[in-house]
Amino acid sequence: MAGYSLLSEMAEQSQVGRVRAGTPVSSQASVQPAADCDRLGFLLARHGRIMNVRLRQALGVTGLGPGHAATLMRLARAGATSQQNLIEVLATDASALVTILNDLEDGGLVRRRRDPADRRRHIVEITRRGASAVRSVERAVAEVEHDAVTLLSEAEVSQLQMLLSRLHSGQSEVECDSD
Repeated sequence: MAGYSLLSEMAEQSQVGRVRAGTPVSSQASVQPAADCDRLGFLLARHGRIMNVRLRQALGVTGLGPGHAATLMRLARAGATSQQNLIEVLATDASALVTILNDLEDGGLVRRRRDPADRRRHIVEITRRGASAVRSVERAVAEVEHDAVTLLSEAEVSQLQMLLSRLHSGQSEVECDSD
């Protein structure tokens, strides 16, 4: 399993140079994950939690959470789209998206309007203020990503992204969404 070795290597490398608070670097032993925590599922869960925390911290300067940021980024790339399309593309629950869109609309970052061709549908579009926020989001996300993969080559980063995009967790992403 080629992806497993890359993720295992990432876990090992993430332990290198880690400093425990209050302990001089010279007296720290090399910290290795326990064998049972070296399983792929545990590695993915651990690194997922770490990335979630780092993304939330970085996005804090924008005032947006990951769900809000992902929605804005999608609208910036795709342009005006239906609310239903956003639900499908973002793989989120309808009520969760409505909450996110309400927040974004209250902040002047998106605008919703009825589709003139079908009054039951809502069209969502990003505003100028939203487009400006996306630039801040992109910078924050890029910094977190850069820090996370700094020990990997470009080819390894591409491979990791490809492997992760092919993963199927067998559980709805909606059930895992905390935003």
